Amino acid sequence: MPECPADCAAMLLHLLRHGRAVETGTAGFERDVVRPLTADGRQRVKAVAEGMRVLGLKFDLVLSSPAVRARETADLVVQHLRCRRRVVERAELGITAEPRDVVLFLAGLRPVPASILLVGHEPYLGRLLSLLLSGAPDLAIPLRKAGLARLSTQHLLAGRCASLDWLLTARQLARIGQSDR
Repeated sequence: MPECPADCAAMLLHLLRHGRAVETGTAGFERDVVRPLTADGRQRVKAVAEGMRVLGLKFDLVLSSPAVRARETADLVVQHLRCRRRVVERAELGITAEPRDVVLFLAGLRPVPASILLVGHEPYLGRLLSLLLSGAPDLAIPLRKAGLARLSTQHLLAGRCASLDWLLTARQLARIGQSDR
């Protein structure tokens, strides 16, 4: 891993895949980008958000794909965690975007956020994980729906620069949320 310059700060990247959405081609939602979460998907995301709350997760920045299902997922998490941050949609997290684009955007932020939540899609998020962990986007690390990964890095770049802290499924996060009751 590259050495950290004197002025860099640690960054935690949280990658969350959107919850279950209506099926592709459902009447009224023929365009992929407008597919919303299902009722079950919303409930699962709320349970995931409760697990995130129990884990004590807080975010300095919350970015979402412009797709409806990702934005709804991000909004539910922000509401549940009572974040004071608003969700910002970024084309760099879109369905057809390239992981390097979001890395370049994040690397240019000043001041550097300590903790970021990125809400998006597969295979995009898996490719982003692969890029940051191995230096290439072809390592198979798929995120299941409403799954969450946390990476830590001292110096974000479009290559091998991060460590995987953990990778949790929606079911594991929901169990963590239930453990606090």
